[in-house]
Amino acid sequence: MNKKLLNYFNQVWQSMLFWTLAMIVLGIVRFYGIGDEDGVQITPGYEDIISLPRILPYFALLGASMGLVFGSLEYVFDSIVSKRISIGLRNLIKIFLYFIVIIILFTLLIELVKYVMGISINNERGWWQQDRTFWAFVLYIFLAALVYSFIKISNEKFGKGVFLKMLLGKYKKPTEEFRIFMFLDLKSSTTFAEQLGHFKYSQLIQDCFYDLNEVVPKYGAEIYQYVGDEAVLSWPYKKGLANNQCVRLFFSFQNLLRDKQDYYENKYGVVPKFKAGLHGGKLMVAEVGVVKKELAFHGDVINTSARIQSECNTYDVPILISEDLVSNLEINEEYSSRSLGSVLLKGKNERVNIYTLTPQ
Repeated sequence: MNKKLLNYFNQVWQSMLFWTLAMIVLGIVRFYGIGDEDGVQITPGYEDIISLPRILPYFALLGASMGLVFGSLEYVFDSIVSKRISIGLRNLIKIFLYFIVIIILFTLLIELVKYVMGISINNERGWWQQDRTFWAFVLYIFLAALVYSFIKISNEKFGKGVFLKMLLGKYKKPTEEFRIFMFLDLKSSTTFAEQLGHFKYSQLIQDCFYDLNEVVPKYGAEIYQYVGDEAVLSWPYKKGLANNQCVRLFFSFQNLLRDKQDYYENKYGVVPKFKAGLHGGKLMVAEVGVVKKELAFHGDVINTSARIQSECNTYDVPILISEDLVSNLEINEEYSSRSLGSVLLKGKNERVNIYTLTPQ
């Protein structure tokens, strides 16, 4: 529950910050034409108090209120509704709800401005239908919402902070970074595919990755890509080590699947289990492509992580980690480690020491 509340508050404050800034900008732009607004008359004697510093707090209040409501609605749609209805229907419902919210908030703001500042504004029932200023505001809010959605989608695709770095051109040339990679793969995938058929099997993978996405934000991971029934996750090196996040994510995901085993058994007749391989180190990051541009990671870290994960079946363990990474984790109190010796991974010339972990 605490994690869900934290995710909710993070989403809401980001929404409130964006919409507060967006409405302050709108307030600055609209202030200079307020005397010419349709349906707006300034009560005699109040002209001198109508100033930008006095008007901006009302726009900021409107923006913060919009951010609070919009952020809450987004959280509900993302966490509850997203799995149940199509994207098109979801967006239509959201647009309708947002429009109702805008009318209500603007009506309340008008009442507040009339009372405090002495500005007479038409707010009779249905006032918004013929009010050109209101529809100009709606158009601005719609465009601002597109910008907010673009930023949000970009952050989800590339990871928080990465999109800004791409805008600034950081990855136009290959850049060296230290990162941790996890290759997460469904066990017995071939058997499941044969047993369920391609349609049911695809639904199973879809459900598993929905559950994975509930866990990923809690442990600061970035999803690099999905490849069939495999997900590739990544952390900046220090961030992945902090509080053993790169390891805790795997066991948290494992526990979530275990808690939902009745759901999976009833729907698919199977309980999915995943295996993971982790390794970290230095690699290169660069933008690739023009159409469907994305970040690509190049280096031995990725290949080694994938090869380590492929050894899970050989040793019949759910998770394998390179010695280099284990030595940097603080696992003594939370996990017990067991050395499985050294292996010569496919495509490697030198043997790699690997470990498996179990919760204490």
